[in-house]
Order: sequence, then structure tokens, then C-alpha cells
Amino acid sequence: MTTKKPMAKRMIIMLICVGLLLGALVGFNLFRAHMIKQFMASNAAPPATVTAAVASYQTWQPQLAAVGSLRAVRGVEVTTEVAGLVREIAFNSGQEVKTGQVLVRLNDDSDRAQLASLQAAAELAQTVYKRDQAQFGIQAIAKAQLDADAADLKSKRAQVDQQAALVEKKTIRAPFAGRVGITTVNPGQYINPGDAIVTLQAIDPIYADFYLPQKQLGQLQVGQAIVVDTDAFGNRAFDGKIRSINPRVDSATRNVQIEATVDNRERKLLPGMYANVKIDAGTVERYLTLPQTAITYNPYGATVFVVKPGQQKNAQGKVMPVAQQVFVTPGPTRGDQVAILKGINEGTQVVTSGQLKLKNGTPLVIDNRVLPADNPNPAPQEQ
Repeated sequence: MTTKKPMAKRMIIMLICVGLLLGALVGFNLFRAHMIKQFMASNAAPPATVTAAVASYQTWQPQLAAVGSLRAVRGVEVTTEVAGLVREIAFNSGQEVKTGQVLVRLNDDSDRAQLASLQAAAELAQTVYKRDQAQFGIQAIAKAQLDADAADLKSKRAQVDQQAALVEKKTIRAPFAGRVGITTVNPGQYINPGDAIVTLQAIDPIYADFYLPQKQLGQLQVGQAIVVDTDAFGNRAFDGKIRSINPRVDSATRNVQIEATVDNRERKLLPGMYANVKIDAGTVERYLTLPQTAITYNPYGATVFVVKPGQQKNAQGKVMPVAQQVFVTPGPTRGDQVAILKGINEGTQVVTSGQLKLKNGTPLVIDNRVLPADNPNPAPQEQ
């Protein structure tokens, strides 16, 4: 009995020591986990400042777009067929002129004098012919003499017509109605045949020439409405219609040339301008859209960062949202916007700028004071 009591006492002491050791070990592990948690909390990723937008549905009218050039319906460099000294400039630069209106008169004094001489010779030949007709009636002259008189009369009249045409060419007229440009020709200046006097352009309506790929030919037809704009007049648009489609496709580029007439009654559009041409093609479609800056492309596909509720609080005690990367399927683009076919739903808040510093779980501070472009019809800007 006396031997069993010390054994039991030692067993109890040993069990107490083991219990204390296990308790100390568990306590140490709990303390270490607590300290690691605090350390990780103090070293959490700092929040990233980004912009964000909500994905929403928009109605899109499919359009074909091209860049073309404007061309006058009629346009020439007015010149002269004959050489001469400029006597009078009968127009002002930039003036609207009518068909047949006198533009320039050349010195024609000597030509008119020559015309008067030829007219006198033709009148004499007419008198001789009439006299010889009377003499031939009484058989006083031969028929050959009368025929020679008739031929001489025709020759004299032809010379009069030729000289009259030369005199007329010394007066230069507008071949069609339009607007003249700026001339550098002055009275007293000698000009040669082919020298440019002034440009004349008929600009109402005006032509727009542009090219489209052959695969879009099925969406085009003569009479189809178009809209033209140019950076000269900001967002001002001009209406027009397709006038002609070239029956031949360029074998080098596989593009086809289109000619359209554009309303230009205000004379604002000028030949030589470049123009953005838009053509409505197909039925209206509805797409979920985002700014194109929201999409990040990598070898695995296209992704966006969506805004999700988080757990970390900011200095004001508010819970900050976090970023989560998701794959999306982008569709057609229009201006600064892109259609999203798969990956997110309407109403999803998506990061639109600042994605380079994000990863899954990064806390976010959303600051939309400066937003990326989201215009369906952007225009070039020059500063």
C-alpha cells in the first residue's frame, strides 16, 4: 500500500505537467496565429484609385464608315483658246456667276477691224453675184462665171464667220453657273492659250467620293441615304444620297468606289475637303456597352475588373469595394464604346481606368471626377 501511493502521486504530477505543456503549446499557437493575423492586416495591399462605370444597354444603328473626298459636280480652270492682252476683268474673286456671264475681255481691236474688212469683201461679193445673176439671165455671161461668183461669195462669208469666231473667243465667258475662285490675272497682262485665269466650281450639290470593301457591297444601293461631316464645321452633318456605284472592284485593294451627292445649298462644303461618310445599314440592334478603356487584352482573352463588395474599411470606417477579374467576350465597337456579348450583366460596375495596378481582391477607391472617353461618335480634336 505504501508503495502504491507514491506511484499514484508521481502519475498525477506527470499528467499535470503534460497538461500544462499541451496548454502552453496550444496557447502559443493561438498567440502566433493572432500575431500573424495582425501582421497581415497591417501589411494589406493599399487601396487603388480607379474610375468605374455601370454596364448598360444601348441601341445601335449599324453603320458603314469611310473617309472620302469632296468634289465639285462641275469644276474647271477657266482658260483662253487664243493669246491676247487682258483689257478687262469682269468678275470679283469668290463671286457667284451665271452660265455665259463675261469673265474676261481681251484686246480685240485689230481682230474687229479685220472682221469689218472681211464683211465688206463679203458684201462686195454678194453684189457681184447678184449683178452676174442678172447678166446670166440675158445670156451676157457664161454659167462658169456665175458659179465662180457663187463660190467666191461662200468663201468670203466663211472668212467672216471665222473672224467673228476669233473675235468672240477674245471674250471669255463662264461655261456653267458656279463660284469663281481667286484670280491673279490683271488688266494689261498678256496671256497665252492654256494659261489658267480662274477656277470655276459648281458646288451645289457637291460630290463625295469614297471607297468601301467589296464585302459590304450587299449593303449598298443607289439612292441610299448617307451622312457626311468634316472637322471644318464641328458636329455639323450634311445629308446626301448614293448616286453611283462603280461597276468595277479595284483588284489591288478589293475596294469599290462610291459616288454620292451631298446637299450643299449653304455653300459650306468645298471641293478637295476630306469628309467622314456614314451609311446606315441593317436593322437597329441592342448591345450591352462599356468604354473601350475597360477592356484588357492578354493571350488568354479579354478581361475586365468588376467592382465587388469588400471587407476592409477605410479611414472613415466605410467598407471599401474590391476588384475581381472576369473574362468577357467583346463585340462590335462604335466610337469609344465596345459591345459586351458575354461575361457580365446589365448593372455591373466595371473599372474603366487604372487596371494596370489591380489584382483580385485589391481594395478600390472610385474617383469619377475625370472619366475616360465614352462617346459613340467621337470627333478629332486639335489643341
